Formats: sequence, C-alpha cells, structure tokens
Amino acid sequence: MTSVKPNKPEFGAFRTPGNPTTTRQQVDETMIVLRLNLKVDNEGSEVSIASKILERLKQEKSFLVILDDVWEAINLDDIGVPQPQAHTGSKVIITSCFGDVCKRMKTDTKMTISTLKADESWQLFIKTVGDVVNRVEEWVDALDSLRISEPYDKDVIDEVYKVIKLSFDCLESLDTGSKRRGDIKSCFLYCSLYPLVIPIDDLIHCWWAEGFLGEFDTYEKAYNRGITIIGSLKNACLLEAHEMNCVKMHDVVHDVAKWIANSSNLDEHISVFQAGIGLTEISHTTKVSASVKRISFASNKIEYLPDCFTVCSKTTSLLLQDNKSLVKIPDKFFLSFPVLRVLNLSYTGIRALPCSINELHQLHALIRQNCRMLKELPSIGNLCNLQVLDCDKTWLRCLLEGMDKLTNLRLLNMPTHDLRRSIGKGFFIKFSSIEIVDMKGSCLGATSFDELSSLHNVTSLFISVDSSSIFNRDHTWMERLKRFCIEVGDTSNAISINKSTKMIIVSHCETFSNGELSGMLQFASDLHLVDCMGLSKLIVNTKSTFNGLKSLRIFQCCCNFGAVEEGISGQIDPLPNLEYLSFIFVDHLKSVSDFGHFLGLRFSKLRHLHISFCPRLTCLFNAVGSAPKHLEDIAINQCEELVDLLVLCGGSLANSEIPRVRKLSLQSLPKLATFGEAQSMWEHLEELEVVYCNGIRKLPLSIQTSNNIKLIKGESQWWSQLEWDDDNFKSNLEHCFKGCFEWRYIGNWLAICREIPHWGVKHSLTKATPYPRGIEPETSRLGMMQ
Repeated sequence: MTSVKPNKPEFGAFRTPGNPTTTRQQVDETMIVLRLNLKVDNEGSEVSIASKILERLKQEKSFLVILDDVWEAINLDDIGVPQPQAHTGSKVIITSCFGDVCKRMKTDTKMTISTLKADESWQLFIKTVGDVVNRVEEWVDALDSLRISEPYDKDVIDEVYKVIKLSFDCLESLDTGSKRRGDIKSCFLYCSLYPLVIPIDDLIHCWWAEGFLGEFDTYEKAYNRGITIIGSLKNACLLEAHEMNCVKMHDVVHDVAKWIANSSNLDEHISVFQAGIGLTEISHTTKVSASVKRISFASNKIEYLPDCFTVCSKTTSLLLQDNKSLVKIPDKFFLSFPVLRVLNLSYTGIRALPCSINELHQLHALIRQNCRMLKELPSIGNLCNLQVLDCDKTWLRCLLEGMDKLTNLRLLNMPTHDLRRSIGKGFFIKFSSIEIVDMKGSCLGATSFDELSSLHNVTSLFISVDSSSIFNRDHTWMERLKRFCIEVGDTSNAISINKSTKMIIVSHCETFSNGELSGMLQFASDLHLVDCMGLSKLIVNTKSTFNGLKSLRIFQCCCNFGAVEEGISGQIDPLPNLEYLSFIFVDHLKSVSDFGHFLGLRFSKLRHLHISFCPRLTCLFNAVGSAPKHLEDIAINQCEELVDLLVLCGGSLANSEIPRVRKLSLQSLPKLATFGEAQSMWEHLEELEVVYCNGIRKLPLSIQTSNNIKLIKGESQWWSQLEWDDDNFKSNLEHCFKGCFEWRYIGNWLAICREIPHWGVKHSLTKATPYPRGIEPETSRLGMMQ
C-alpha cells in the first residue's frame, strides 16, 4: 500500500465504470480485493469475501472508496465496506447519472457536474476536433447530420449515443411494472418532437391524449403521474429543470432520442422531426410516409401549408405551434389525419380554421394558446372524444359552435372578456365529466355560477362573477375544490396568480356588510381586495373565523379605521393563520397596529409584511405586543411619512415576543431615521436593503455587530457616510455590501407592479430538477457519504 500524508485516507479503492447488465456486487468486490492484495478462495461466496474485506478495512485509520458509474443503489455492507459514519475520516464517493441512486444510498452531499460555458465549449471543440476536417463542405455535411440526428461517426455512436441509450434502456425499471401506470419510454421519446425547451402542462396534455400516462379515471391523477414521470426523467439526467414551468432537453440527448425513435423496429415511434430548423415551407422533399405516427413542424417560420398533403392514416400527433407567420390552413388539410389525437396550433398567426377540423373524430387534445388573430372557429360538434380544449390567450368573440356536444371534456381553458352574452342557461351542465374550468375574465351570472356548483367532478375553477352571483348561496360545494381563483366584481383587471392556491379577488365594489363573502372565504387561502369600499365591514360584521386564509393583499382601498375603541379586539382572531400581508396605495393607513386592532387581527403567524405607496403611514407597530413575533420579512417602499418602524410607547418586549426579522428592505422613505427601539429585533437579520433613505445615518448596534448578515444593498454614497460605533464593525461587514445604481431598482418597481392589477395573468397547474454521462465534460451526478 502506498504511503500517504497525515490526515489523508490511508486506503483508496476505485471501481471501474460499470455496465448495467454486470453483477455489480461481484465487480465491486473484485476491484477492492485486488486493491487490498487480499487472498480469497475463488470458490468463496460473496458473503465470505465481503467479510474479509470488512475486517481488512477496519484495520485502516481511514479509507476512500470511489464507486464510479453506479446504475443501481449498492448496499455497502454487501461488499464489505464499513459505513463511513462509523469510521472517522473515511469517505465513499459515488458517481451516477441517476439521482435516485444518490437518494437511496443516503449520500450526505450531492452535487451536479454542469456543462461548460459556451466559450469554454468552443475552445474545447477547437482543441479536440478543430483539425479533423479542412473543407467547409465537410463542416456543412456534419451540421446537416446533426440537424437530422444522424451520427456520422462510429465513435460518436459508441461513446455518446449508446451510452445515453443505456439510460433510456434502464427507464423500464423506473416503471412500476405495468403499462397501466404509464409508458415512460414513450413519454421520453415524445419530448424529442419539441424544441429543446418544453412547457410542462403542454407536454402532459399530449402524453395524456396519446395514452402514455396509463389508465386513470381523472385528469388530476393522470397529471400527477405525468409530473412523476418528468421527475424520473430528470433523475435519469434525460431532462433538466428550466424556468417558467418548463423542462429542457440537452441538445445531444434530444438528438439521441430522435435517433432511438427512428432506428427502432417498432412502428409505434416512427416520427417526422422538423422542429426548430428554420423551415419556411413544407416542401415536397419532406419525407412523410403514410405510416408515420407523429409529425412535428414546431418552432419554424412556416408561412403556409401545402394544399395536398400525404394521407397519414396512422398519425396521432401533429405539432404546428410557434409558427407565427402561419396565417391560413388549407380547407382539406385536416382530412389527411383521420386518427389524429393531438393538434397543437399555439402561437401561430392563424385567422380562421377550415371546416375539416370537425372531421377529426378521434381528437383528444386541441391546444391553441396565444392565437390572438383567431377570432372564430367553425363548428366542432363532431369532436366527441375531445378531452382537452386549451384556448388560453386566444381572443374569441363567441363560444364555439357545437361545444354543447363535447360531453367528454375534462379541461376547458377559455379565459376571455367577451363571452358572457353567449353563455346561456344550461351551458355548463352538459360537461358532467369536466374537472378543470378556466373562464376567467368573462363575468358569469348567478345561473352559470349555480350550474358550476353542481358539477361534482370539478376540482379546479377559475372564473369571474358579478357580485350578485354570490348572494344567498350555499358555498359548501367549494370544499371539494383543490384550487380556485374567483373574481368578484369588475373583472377588467388581471392579477398574477399561482394556480395552486385558493384565491378570491374582490374588485371595484363595496365589500359586503352582511357577510356575503364569508361563505366563500372559509375555503380560501388568498384574498385580494382591489379598489374596494367599506373594508371595515369585511370581517367586523361576521362571527366566523377563516382558518385557511394565509395571504391578504389590499390595493387602493379606501377605509377610515376609526378610533381604537371602535375595533373588535376583544373577539377571537378572524384570521388566525395569516402569514402574508400587503398594502399598496392604502391612503388612510397610519400603522399596521391600528389596522390589526380595528379588525381584531393578532398576527400570531404573520411572517411577511409588504407596504408600498401608503402616504400616511408613520410607523409599523406602535404598541407593546403588537409586533408579530414570527415576522421575518419586511419590505417598505414609497411611504413619505414613515418615521419609525417600531415604537414601544414606554413599554418593553420580552425576548420571546421579539420578532426575528431575517430580511428588511427600505426604499424611498425620506423621513425614516431609526429602525425602532427594539435593538434585538435585528440580531438575526440576513439581508438588508436601504435605498433613498437618507435619514438613516447609523445602523443599529445589533446589525453592526451581527454575524448573521450575508448581504447589504444600498447606494455607495450612503454606505460611505454611515456612522459606526467602531471602525472594526464596518470592516467586518464590508464584504457583505453591494452597491447599487438607481436603474437597478427598476426590478423592485416591477416586483411591486406584479402586485398591482393590469399586468397580465400567468398561471400553471405545474406543482412544481442534469445531463447524461458520456458527454464531455462529464455530467453525471456526484454523491458523497461521509
């Protein structure tokens, strides 16, 4: 055994890259036996060999074992490796392209080896293959091969494609043993029909319509299964997390997926992959056979479709989305796809659809989001198998003719501002199977509201209703809703929402004096009040408590809170679980304490407090005990009269009552000069932002001496002019300071504007993340047990 320096492992064992078909325990034991120079009987059992390895390793002060390219979880006891936790200073390192391996082996530290940056990749490319070919024509040919995912070199097939295909082959084991639970391989190959970035909801719609998600009696269960499959593909490094409710497929993995599909002997996966290659037209040279199963022309620049298209009698998916120049579809075009199940026309310039769309009798999913030029559709009454109709951000002038015959609909997404006059009595009753309804913006009347309440399969509801629709109604049916957003009143505003919440928005009307809102509030988690009168009547005139309400946002509401004795502080807290409170443009707000006392709110669980544009606000809390003890995030902006954050009025707070604020943002507060009398309130502060608060000349001593501060943001001039109790305090915090220019605070304004109506709605059902091994640089997950 080679000697090592002190404090270094005195034994190292390495496992060579494995093969998923090899007996792993035998390989691991053989490698360790060779490294230890142990003498073992060739006929000895794996258990006896493991025992000898264990006894030998226990003699070492420390050891390092590296298990490379692990495809399945390994029990260290089975191969004779002591648990590193019981052997001080020892470590076991594993590399794997499956995240679940790290989880099942309970690694202490996990890290993902990411890809090189673009400039680094380019330098590596020049160094490695820059002199392989010398003519431009050869490079063009190589590029064409990449575009059609055709590996032009045997080494590429053996060292890259086949290595990634091993991950694909192992997907079978990720299934639960029955296609009734979904076909994960087909789900993966379907991803290659898209460009590299794929919307999650869109993808799951298509998987469901194609029958890849297994046998489920509800869309909710199928959707959950889809999320599980996406998670499995991420763990296998075949998909990556991406922003905005999307996933991403690495371009090499994308090419391998197309290669697998086209090299498969199964007709089930024969596809035409023409997504994102810059097509302006579908020429006659495009190879489309009658037996092709799926066709993708997504994300191109196609301006028109051919009048005569090959009859594709087996095609089940046609993806045409993101062709913004496409304005017309030939009259008989859809007759070429008699068994089509998925049609995606989103983000196109289509102005009208041909009547032949009504001949797609097998269609399960019609997706046409953001078709802003498409105002009307022909009759779709023959689409009797349609389950998903997604028309988000498509400005329809009237309901689709024949919609009443779509009795198998499970998801209806048709938010608009102009449909109320065309929604007649009995419209919703026809959709007895429907589970998700999104018709936000079109103000529904009382009759439609009652019809929706009678649909027992609905679990997600996003609608707008006039205020009279909720009078004298039994709202207990809302208990079965898992998520909803109900706008009451003027629906001309749009508020950014999270579709996983239960939200009520009351806009431009007087809040109700007789408890009309109480019936719905008991099922809500979020309440937005926008430009409402009579705020004091919202809770004062009800004896209910709203235990589920966790977020309250008040925007531009006029209310005089009156004298303290007029409040209801003696009664029980009507919002006992409130965690988030926001005020924007509330003119008469003088302090949060007054607001809470008047409505009887005790803020016992309040964690986040955001206030902007409240011109009469003078302090946050002005009485002993009124500061929420769980408050950890405060943001205040543009409150010109604010002079103090916490006023104790001669009293004091016990340590158990003092909030432990971790994040504090102060912006444009010209009169604010002090952080308040409770110094210990800031001892746990981690982030501090001070902008345009020139009255603050000195930070509290608890901040100056804090060991918890990680970031201080503000103007460089303000920072340089601060006064300090000790120069060492400033030097200790210097590394935490980040100077900001004025223009950088546009982001903060936008953050505020997201709280304000008129800024558009973006929501998703998505509940909520690396590259395959074999691609340079090495991109497998790395786990460490110590």
